Amino acid sequence: MTSLPLYPTLYQINTRILLGEIGPGATLDDLSEAWLDRLAALGFDVIWMLGVWQTGPAGRQVSRTNPEWLRGYAHDLPDMKEEDICGSPFAVQEYTVNRDFGGDAALARLRQRMHQRGLRLLLDFVPNHTALDHPWTQSHPEFYIWGSEADLAREPRNWCRIQSGTRSLILAHGRDPYFPGWPDTLQLNYRHAELRAAMQTELVRVADRCDGVRCDMAMLLLSDVFVKTWGDAALPSDRSPPVDAPFWPDALAAVRSRHPDFLLLAEVYWDLEWVLQQQGFTYTYDKRLYDGLREQKAGPVRGHLSAPVSFQNHCARFLENHDEKRAAEVFPPQVHWPAAVLTYLTPGLRFLQEGQLEGRRAHASIHLARRRAEAVDPAMQTFYAKLLECLKRPQVREGCWSLYTCRPAWAGNTTVDDFIAFGWEPGPGPQLMAAVHFGSTRGQCYVELPFAELRGKRVLLRDLLSSAQYERAGDELVSRGLYLDMAAWGYHLFEVVAM
Repeated sequence: MTSLPLYPTLYQINTRILLGEIGPGATLDDLSEAWLDRLAALGFDVIWMLGVWQTGPAGRQVSRTNPEWLRGYAHDLPDMKEEDICGSPFAVQEYTVNRDFGGDAALARLRQRMHQRGLRLLLDFVPNHTALDHPWTQSHPEFYIWGSEADLAREPRNWCRIQSGTRSLILAHGRDPYFPGWPDTLQLNYRHAELRAAMQTELVRVADRCDGVRCDMAMLLLSDVFVKTWGDAALPSDRSPPVDAPFWPDALAAVRSRHPDFLLLAEVYWDLEWVLQQQGFTYTYDKRLYDGLREQKAGPVRGHLSAPVSFQNHCARFLENHDEKRAAEVFPPQVHWPAAVLTYLTPGLRFLQEGQLEGRRAHASIHLARRRAEAVDPAMQTFYAKLLECLKRPQVREGCWSLYTCRPAWAGNTTVDDFIAFGWEPGPGPQLMAAVHFGSTRGQCYVELPFAELRGKRVLLRDLLSSAQYERAGDELVSRGLYLDMAAWGYHLFEVVAM
């Protein structure tokens, strides 16, 4: 296969829900050729099949009995039945493909079919914790964080009792430092040398079966975060010397020694994106951009997009994923579309979720095997069809991106603060220039364009996202800039053609 472009496009799919909608007993072999052809035709490079790994009855039982989670399911799927509750795919019992989906052989066949179309397969890796019934609870209980009766009495949401052979142990649930533990999981101890070696081996085994992984809550393994979360509780239970060296650099290097072009995507928050990029991840979640767009404020978004391109190139940019509400629910349509332009026409990995293109509004819980039926939103589908066509352009996949300066259209006109403009060059074909008025009132500005070669020419600005087009004098564009007078939440992606 050819190398991925500098700025690839990823499509996230909930595997269990997708197979359930094909029909009872459907496996990965039942994903049709036409379905794969459509994903390739839309321009996707990477397909994330969420939740392919084997889960167990212990996690499913927790999912079916946790009162807080049950209330969430009822909101997501009002006609839910108990058999719809399948358990979280992040409570991994074993890194083998779920027997319900056809096992490892079916995954290998799907991957081959994807490769025939230039598609890459991305899977989950859950480094922080395992399922309650993972085999290590019996063979290697020292891989987990141990607690005491006092810990269990004081924090029953963070600890549980596990029978390991003839021993009754109190082990920690997986968690981050700001929330109670996930009750369907057990926390791995990254200060234990043998655990670290075992997890590196698991990661390499996973990498042998796909083209990339999304590492769940990757920042929890950073040494300072781990120690802050667990303190002395993370001293190895077998009294082996504790290890505090970074885990990710060596683990990711081991993967790349076997698979040099392997894609490594980190779920990360708390402004630790750059740290994980430096430790070897190809891309890191860009929650800061998402939050700025959700707040509907241009200033924080423009400030974030002013970061060095060396950082932005490795950001994974999204408007929704399985952890967030649906974009069509969060953003009104007039805000959704300019937010999408700012998300997907800037540098980095373009991250979309199945159902986003059709305007789905109902969140689908990862604990459920079914979701609400929803009608397609034709306007949303039309918008995303145009946007995906733009994302196929070589300038947007491989070109050089830069943020442009916007000046007030006249003294005292503060609406300039709501404008964000940028462009892509070079590459085959015309240069591209995007302008977004991310504000709730009409606004005006001048955009400074770095197009000195347009002097003495007539210039056609053709909007690729609408039928609009404008003719301007190149001398004026170079000397004064491009004058914009745009409605609230307006957006353009101009093809700049010298005539």
